[in-house]
Amino acid sequence: MAAIEQQFPSEQLSLLAELESWRKEINRPTYHMHKWWATRLGSVFRAILIGALSEDEQDIWESFYQALRFPGKVVFDPFMGAGTIVGEALKLGCYAIGADINPVSVFQVRKALEPVSHEELLAAFERVAAKVAQPIGQLYQTRDPESKLPLPLLYAFWVMSVPCPACGTPVHLFDTTIFARHAYPQRVPTCQSVCLDCGTINEIRYDASLVRCRGCQTNYDPHRGPARHSQATCPSCQHTFVIVQALAQEGRPPGYHLYALLALRPDGSKVYLPATEDDRRQVALAGERLRSHSGPLPATPILAGHNTDQIRRYQFTSWRQLFNERQLYCLSLLLEAILAEPDEACRELLLLLFSGTLEFNNMLCSYKGEGTGAVRHLFYHHILKPERMALENSVWGTPKSSGCFSTLFYSRLLPALRYRQRPFELALTEEKGRLTGKKIYGLSASPVTPLASHFTELSEQRRALLLCTDSAQVPLPDGSVDAIITDPPYFDFVHYSELADFFYAWLRPALRERYPEFAPETTRSPYEVQQKEAEAFSEALCRVFRECRRVLKAEGLLVFSFHHSRTEGWAAVGEALLQAGLAIAAVHPIKAELALATPKSQTRSPINYDAILVCKHQAARREPLSCAEALATVVQETVARLRSLQMAAGQQLPALSRNDCFVLAQAQALRLFSRFRCLLRTTPAPAEPEVSLEVSLATFLELVAQEVESIWQQVSASGPATATACTPSLAPATANSSAAGQPCSSRSSPLRTGAQPQPLPWSLQEIFDSLDGKAGNS
Repeated sequence: MAAIEQQFPSEQLSLLAELESWRKEINRPTYHMHKWWATRLGSVFRAILIGALSEDEQDIWESFYQALRFPGKVVFDPFMGAGTIVGEALKLGCYAIGADINPVSVFQVRKALEPVSHEELLAAFERVAAKVAQPIGQLYQTRDPESKLPLPLLYAFWVMSVPCPACGTPVHLFDTTIFARHAYPQRVPTCQSVCLDCGTINEIRYDASLVRCRGCQTNYDPHRGPARHSQATCPSCQHTFVIVQALAQEGRPPGYHLYALLALRPDGSKVYLPATEDDRRQVALAGERLRSHSGPLPATPILAGHNTDQIRRYQFTSWRQLFNERQLYCLSLLLEAILAEPDEACRELLLLLFSGTLEFNNMLCSYKGEGTGAVRHLFYHHILKPERMALENSVWGTPKSSGCFSTLFYSRLLPALRYRQRPFELALTEEKGRLTGKKIYGLSASPVTPLASHFTELSEQRRALLLCTDSAQVPLPDGSVDAIITDPPYFDFVHYSELADFFYAWLRPALRERYPEFAPETTRSPYEVQQKEAEAFSEALCRVFRECRRVLKAEGLLVFSFHHSRTEGWAAVGEALLQAGLAIAAVHPIKAELALATPKSQTRSPINYDAILVCKHQAARREPLSCAEALATVVQETVARLRSLQMAAGQQLPALSRNDCFVLAQAQALRLFSRFRCLLRTTPAPAEPEVSLEVSLATFLELVAQEVESIWQQVSASGPATATACTPSLAPATANSSAAGQPCSSRSSPLRTGAQPQPLPWSLQEIFDSLDGKAGNS
């Protein structure tokens, strides 16, 4: 039995994961060379790998800081994403196999692992710089109004513009005149406001309600503009209209108006300036050069989809339209110079960096302000969101820039290469009452390796195999994998291919001759596991889990992390596991991504913890268990585990939310259901013997969901854990009926846990009645 089936250091590891999550790109830079979504934490997967590959007597937390190696062990990740699990497996001396259906994922992991000469890479970067840094820089200049000398631009500020449907006047879609403020305005209260009458830049307080423009002397409310939510009002004729309807009437994307700049003076100081006609002519000049330029540009359309429909409503129909003409021309110059590099390893690594630069150089970016990373990239919300007040970066950049090619080379690419040559782990230390991390070197092997082309080529010389394929059909032998560790897509959440097409549109022309997976027009595939309907998602995931079961050794484990805020998401995963012939042996909570990530900060009850589900081959025999006993056990085990987590974490971790309780309770319910696969409830029938009916997985998960409020209240209270929705009078279960035509064993099967579940105070019948027809009772 593996160690992770018996124990897992959730408390200590959650503290470490919280620390790592604040600066993932620094603490695990190799997995953040390029954008991928919902990337989980390397420290978590290091611990999971140690627990899955070690015997049960081995202490996982103690082993975490040992120089462990598992030579000859084969680890497979069927949903590779950014390659975190592949990298961590290689660091532990395993052979690693990663598969992903998306070519952008496979390309970035390939570049994260393959060897490259640092000296040759630096020389390649210098050659590219010699070709394009000056011509790009000349297009990102303005003139200092005081010294009349040219100044390099850091950023240009644009506002979306739509013709008024009534009078045709361009309406600039400001929802506020404040375009730059400090990240901590109480400390630094000054901000920048543009006068909508004359274009003057006024320095004001962030909380001012009325200001006088220093240019035209007009009084105005700095917090109001023509746009408000989905509508805008024309300043000329006062006509109010719906923005997307006006754009649909035009049949083309919105225009943009350049109104302000942030420039860099020779002494290193920054200055906000109003945009002039000379600045706009500079943009027009880039457009003229673009039209006579034959360099590579994206040519593929934006297809309709869950994550692309929002920008399509703004009439953006091709990926090229997300960039202005100056960006397109400069990016094309840069890409052309990169593709001229002779060394393949250097060329493709710089190409990956170029692709990552796109994230911060497009017209869906916005300004975060002073006191923080200045550029809010287009995937800030995990969606493609049109920005009415857009920020243009300077592509090549200056030493003071953020998110440009030259700055990302030094801040992102080189640290990633250094880390993979000399990996480190963080050790928790306390400094002035706060947890901080100390780097511990020498624990891990380098993940750098030439790649195998097929399974039989795996060796100490080629320790990794990457597959761009449907993970339901992988070219691996039966029973060839020791452990499958993964982080599957979440039902009805981020549609990776729809977002990855943004990068793919630029990468495809450069890579389709070398990599066949870059030949199609899109990364979307009918075999991608990312469906909006629960049943379709479950079926797609089941196909992959069945393949995992085929390649997994008899004693091997499938371990994955998961969370979802609805029972249908859990039912979809549970059904996929059951139909694939897998059962959950253990469940452990673990800190998820950064608690302040934007999608979480906008949620009333955020999910701060994932559930780690430890799965193995399903036993052939089903055993009956009363639903009341199962529900009581789920409540008891969930409360105990969360109390332990909360007590150990103290004030260092986010407080547990109701959704955290929901996640672990649903995971525990899946574990119990997958073990017994025959939960029974007793129904009284008039003048007849009692009948035991089998409870479906969906119904059991609904029952557990109704206990979440009780669980949440008990987590911080003392005394035994109790559920609220069961009765102590339920008789032991017998198998008088069975779902799917499979007979249950008639033998009663008590739970083998240390403490007996507490009795439950009232009948399940009313709840069953309310769920019948809704959750599919048998």
